[in-house]
Amino acid sequence: MAKFINSKYVREMGDITKNMYRQGWDERNGGNISYLIDEHLVREYFKKDKFIRDINLGFEADPIVRNKYFLITGTGKYFKNVKKDPETNLGLVKISSDGKVAHLLWGYKDGGRFTSEFPAHLMSHASRLKVDPANRVIMHTHPTYTICMGACLPTDEVVFTRKLWKSNTEAVVVFPEGIGVLPCMICGTNEIGIATAEKMKEYRIVSWTNHGLYGAGKDIDEAFGLIETVEKTAQIYMLTLDHLVNEIPDEVVLGLAKLWNLKMKPGVIEE
Repeated sequence: MAKFINSKYVREMGDITKNMYRQGWDERNGGNISYLIDEHLVREYFKKDKFIRDINLGFEADPIVRNKYFLITGTGKYFKNVKKDPETNLGLVKISSDGKVAHLLWGYKDGGRFTSEFPAHLMSHASRLKVDPANRVIMHTHPTYTICMGACLPTDEVVFTRKLWKSNTEAVVVFPEGIGVLPCMICGTNEIGIATAEKMKEYRIVSWTNHGLYGAGKDIDEAFGLIETVEKTAQIYMLTLDHLVNEIPDEVVLGLAKLWNLKMKPGVIEE
């Protein structure tokens, strides 16, 4: 039977964490990623469940994520180290049938555990799965220009979305539903997890003011591409702040939405 350490899931996590660290978005032990893997795919590496140990979740997970398998980055771990030592920096867990415990199948070989934000991930996975059953990835990172932009704007989703849509023509195409925005909150708590999950019912990406972004997608590429587009657009906005001459006209944004048959967030740009 093939070894899980050689799986495409571990390889993808190693590649993306290295890339995100290189971008400068995940300093020190910043950032975390969770990857939902279907049971029939897990069975390619584990004939049956044999748990190493149990880790309390600290809350009761939604039934939709119970008995499901997640590959998740570890607490206190550096993204730059995942690729060279995945078995220490990642863990594969199965959520218990009562939603209170994560059963560890593989990883965290130094005795570690999942990121402190795993409850927030599970809450967001639950929200997204109810909207889109194809959702597989929740990604959290600290992109520089998006954090700068959040510090300069009110915590208003219409304002934030409009600034992004009118700074880069790719923005409305990639996230026509807009971007969710939360005020500055204490991270690593169930409270911010609940607030993020509520936003994830409407948005695939949420800005944590003064902290970073939470993005969702059907795979690693989609989640990263969403975050990458927001960050590139935030960079454009911040670099042109107070120097803007050629802002994207409303009719061009609306034209892009019409061209791509997009359902735009209402109230941002009126026809």
